Amino acid sequence: MVTTRSNDRGADGPASAEQRVLEAIRDAIFEHQLAPGTKLKEVSLAELFGVSRTVVRSALARLGHAHLVELRPNRGAVVATPSIEESRQVFEARTAIEEAIVAKVARTASARDAAMLREWVTSEEAAYARGDERGGVRLSVDFHRRLAEIAGNRVLSRYLDELVSRTPLIALAHRGQAPAPCGCDDHLALVNAIAAHDEHRAATLMRAHIAHLERALNLRHPDPPKSLAEVFGLAPADT
Repeated sequence: MVTTRSNDRGADGPASAEQRVLEAIRDAIFEHQLAPGTKLKEVSLAELFGVSRTVVRSALARLGHAHLVELRPNRGAVVATPSIEESRQVFEARTAIEEAIVAKVARTASARDAAMLREWVTSEEAAYARGDERGGVRLSVDFHRRLAEIAGNRVLSRYLDELVSRTPLIALAHRGQAPAPCGCDDHLALVNAIAAHDEHRAATLMRAHIAHLERALNLRHPDPPKSLAEVFGLAPADT
């Protein structure tokens, strides 16, 4: 449950209040506490966070720009429901951007960078091992952000941040009964390629990793409904 700290009420200015509301809603979406299609009522949120509706409206507008919230004219805001085609495009974009990022990291990473990434994967494994799937998923997603930081390309990092922020929402909308959406084994293999400064292997592993994430979701269009003749295996009787 999202809670508001009492010492935050009225203690922060409009900008920091807006950021606080934005982060709370974003984290609730990320942690699968707000499902796709959930209504985000300005009045209720303003009361919960002790802020004005203007602050809430601005936070929702920014979340809409990040494609995490759908802003519907005259009907209010809801948590976005990514379509199958949109979800496929997100993974296609992630593949292109993350191959470039990991290739640069493999080219330039220091021993300290590789050690930090290895420790990160160890933390992921520990979270999943103790049954903390939410914590594990957060660490898994942030592993990709750490790679972007090491690469040092702000433009790629900004685009990637939006894409990885949308991935948990896509997983919630299309996951079904698939396992957790990121694999520690894949991440460890990437770290090994980075430590060996093997650009080609790192890029190849990243491409396979993103494909694995996409396959774990149900991004297939449903089959068209069968005709009555197909259902019953009968041909129409002659009249």
